[in-house]
Amino acid sequence: MVAAVTGTALAVAAAPGRAPEQDPAERPGGGPDAAVTLIVGRALDQGDGDIAARCAVEGFRDGLCTGWRQQRVRATARGAGSVLRGPAPRAGDGAARTVVLPTNPGGPLDIALAEAGQLTDVTVHDGHGRYVGGELAPRSRHWTNTEPLRAGELYTVSVGAQDAAGTPVGVTMAFRTAPPRDRGRLTVEFGPRPGTYGAGQIVTAALSRPVPAADRTARARVERALQVTSEPAVEGGWHWVDDSTLHYRPRTYWPAHAEVRVTSGLDGVEVGDHGYGGPSDSTGFTVGDRIEAVTDAAEHEMTVRRNGKVIRTIPVTTGKAGFRTRSGVKVVLGKEYQVRMRGDTVGIKRGTSEFYDLPVFYATRVTWSGEYVHAAPWSVAAQGEENVSHGCTGMSTADAAWFFQTVREGDIVQVVNSEGEPMAPFDNGFGDWNLDWRAWQAGSARASAPVPAAALPAVAPAASSRLRPLT
Repeated sequence: MVAAVTGTALAVAAAPGRAPEQDPAERPGGGPDAAVTLIVGRALDQGDGDIAARCAVEGFRDGLCTGWRQQRVRATARGAGSVLRGPAPRAGDGAARTVVLPTNPGGPLDIALAEAGQLTDVTVHDGHGRYVGGELAPRSRHWTNTEPLRAGELYTVSVGAQDAAGTPVGVTMAFRTAPPRDRGRLTVEFGPRPGTYGAGQIVTAALSRPVPAADRTARARVERALQVTSEPAVEGGWHWVDDSTLHYRPRTYWPAHAEVRVTSGLDGVEVGDHGYGGPSDSTGFTVGDRIEAVTDAAEHEMTVRRNGKVIRTIPVTTGKAGFRTRSGVKVVLGKEYQVRMRGDTVGIKRGTSEFYDLPVFYATRVTWSGEYVHAAPWSVAAQGEENVSHGCTGMSTADAAWFFQTVREGDIVQVVNSEGEPMAPFDNGFGDWNLDWRAWQAGSARASAPVPAAALPAVAPAASSRLRPLT
């Protein structure tokens, strides 16, 4: 299978609370010129995986072999970046043109520093919300993936680093892999990868090619072949998110400590005009304690329960007028010890009273567009009293550290009484729980009768979101 990787630097997005008293550009060590150069490398498809691997191990030495492609990307204190060395864009294409290069999907994706400094975090996820595992070298100067990339996927790569003076810098890049040469048989890749998750975790199924909604019979055959079992057993079902993506969830949250197994029986199954199914890997995961964090924005308080018992009540601040925090149920997507957040990524102009640019710690992500639960020491006086943030849920550093250490991916984070737009079901994280069970079943091709559109809950369009997705 041949895929291609493309790379374009994008802006970092985030949404913290009140802006700092002093612009970071005026603070010692926080000037706008702070930056480090990253070397982003990937193995080209030339039929020799060993050569590609040696190129990665040798730390990007130019001319070592022809099976390795490098690009140099600048990470800055403002979170922006630029490709310093790579294929030149064609005239009229603009700086953000996507350049396709043949890449071995089984080969490494490596990120390293070209100068003094250290990497602090690297996160890679695809458009379905699946993270790509990776390892940071002991000296924190080199990261490589431990799981292969998939063909035909858009990946977002966020890199945090520090320059030689210890100033935080960062950049976010987009990489798209091209589809395989041979369409082959219809297969599926399941998520999440094996591990322990929260009671709100969604099972995802990414098909190798689309099955259109008009072919309801083919979709029903696909659904019947995708099996989810659990111990204890629960009622659940698949919902078609788009032509090539399905999500599975129980009617209510997973029971604490459930064991879940996901398998495909597509191999050899005729899928109408879409050919035959092929073999696919299964997956499985364990559900941990049932952690539910419910924030009442009107009361400025978060209540955290473990298996139904309150274990902590936390004073918080949420989004103020014009930046209201999304209402509804979300689940934890990931945790980042430090994130750099800037107002201009959500439309706030530099130099205005609302602008902010600051490092934020103990950041627990709940949407892809940049909504977090995080430490907000600058707003401690407002926490428990009023809402002053730009959309995130802020709390003291001690409470944020506790929350960060307590929750895991898939745990439930709900916001009520915020007056914010409702959390969308699918395009900004896992908002699947905001569909009631009848509406969820309407997304199955096996449903006995479609539910009228009027019966589905209203969802605000993504374009109106204050915390809009980067990609």
